[in-house]
Amino acid sequence: MGAVSGIVAAVAGLAFAQLAAAAVRPESAPVTAVGGTAVDLTPVAVREWAIRLFGTSDKLVLTLGIVAVLAAVAALAGLLAVRHLPAGIAVAGGFGLLGAAAALSRPEATWRDALPSLVGGLVAAGVLYLLVRAVPWPRPAGAPPSGSPRTGSGGGSRAVDRRGFGRLVAGVLAASVAAGFAGRRLGAHGSAGATASRARFLLPPPTVPAPPVPAGADLRVPGLSPFLTPDRDFYRVDTALVVPRVDADTWRLRIHGEGVARPLTLNLRELLSRPLVEHDITLTCVSNEVGGPYAGNARWLGVRLADLLREAGVRPPSRGGPADQLVSRSVDGMTIGTPLEAVMDGREALLAVGMNGEPLPFAHGFPVRMVVPGLYGYVSACKWLTELRLTTFGAYDAYWVRRSWAQQAPVKTQSRIDTPRPYADLAPGRVAVAGVAWAQHRGIERVEVRVDGGPWQQARLGAADGVDTWRQWVWPWEATPGRHTLEVRATDGTGAVQTGARAGTVPDGATGWHSVEVQVKALG
Repeated sequence: MGAVSGIVAAVAGLAFAQLAAAAVRPESAPVTAVGGTAVDLTPVAVREWAIRLFGTSDKLVLTLGIVAVLAAVAALAGLLAVRHLPAGIAVAGGFGLLGAAAALSRPEATWRDALPSLVGGLVAAGVLYLLVRAVPWPRPAGAPPSGSPRTGSGGGSRAVDRRGFGRLVAGVLAASVAAGFAGRRLGAHGSAGATASRARFLLPPPTVPAPPVPAGADLRVPGLSPFLTPDRDFYRVDTALVVPRVDADTWRLRIHGEGVARPLTLNLRELLSRPLVEHDITLTCVSNEVGGPYAGNARWLGVRLADLLREAGVRPPSRGGPADQLVSRSVDGMTIGTPLEAVMDGREALLAVGMNGEPLPFAHGFPVRMVVPGLYGYVSACKWLTELRLTTFGAYDAYWVRRSWAQQAPVKTQSRIDTPRPYADLAPGRVAVAGVAWAQHRGIERVEVRVDGGPWQQARLGAADGVDTWRQWVWPWEATPGRHTLEVRATDGTGAVQTGARAGTVPDGATGWHSVEVQVKALG
């Protein structure tokens, strides 16, 4: 019953903390704050292992892990409180202080962010006191033992009977459910303005529309990734345990820093008054292992970032500008450092507001995000954008650079086999081996496939949609019975052949040829 008391107290604390967070901001909730701090403190190798193992579910796994640890400690606090009430209460309240410290350590935090965890700690301590005092257990005759939390009338009396204790637990849980539900509803109401602003938001027509996707760009091979990735299937890798919901009506972008002759602060209407460009761009995460899933291709709509910077009087380093780094900041405090020269060298670097003909989904950065072709996302693709600051690489390290990743990271040439899948059982005869290859801002010139280390065979490429998107490819293979290994490599638009040397993702992206092992059944 002591363990039950501790767990119920923790549930109550989290529920009332959630209710308090609705009045502050969702990121201030204890589990979210502790989870964000855990992400920041996690070594790179462990984080990459989690991404490989859990994929885009890594945040859910982290949250469940935090809850599991909290439940275990809460049970121990309850057991401790049965024997020594002040110590058990101190443990319960201590978790509130831990959550408050985590909340205050988050980017953009204010003193108010500590309040939900403090409320949760106080509620948990109070509920634990109430329940442990009511735990039905027989006492020896006479005064209660030293350190006992009970002060009953002695003589084997009980605080309450088991049924009464059960009713008390049920009442606490009912109140907790009500508080948690109210917190969720109020939190949803708090983000209702953002949801409504996205629902009202109509994408303006592009001033420079993208041409139609070329005929033959999508080879339509079963099992092959579609040429344009639907929003729902587009990968998401970031550190936000709670997806920020930004109200488009109150959104602002500030542009300032070294070499900014005319600082700008724009709202969304003012940003959209500039010419809008539509462009197909493939994005890739630096955490993508060889053959991994963290690449996607979409049609983006936005304002040319270079034009906006020139409007602010910014010159790139090649033209004598003092800054060489553009630091973008998200509403949740994430910072991403982008080479200024790459942004202003003529490529279609965008402040995007649309994705595949719709406003950006919240999970992909609504209302405004950065998209820069040719660079890995961690140095180019800031979501929920709110600030652009000009500085130098020598003066400032962005979030991921402080965690062992390279300052500058152009996308490396990669190719992937989508079909057949690893360890597939195939019938002998002709098999379509197909996949995608990418080398953003250089383009793909050739893709080759080989079987069991034999000679390289040239695959047929889908039509090119510029140099900033991936290309599909297919190679017809006459499969013979037995176990076989398929490998693929690509050549980019400069004539450079993808290296076969294997390297991990840290510090600037994985290298190597993707291979798939399959089994071809014997005839008959």
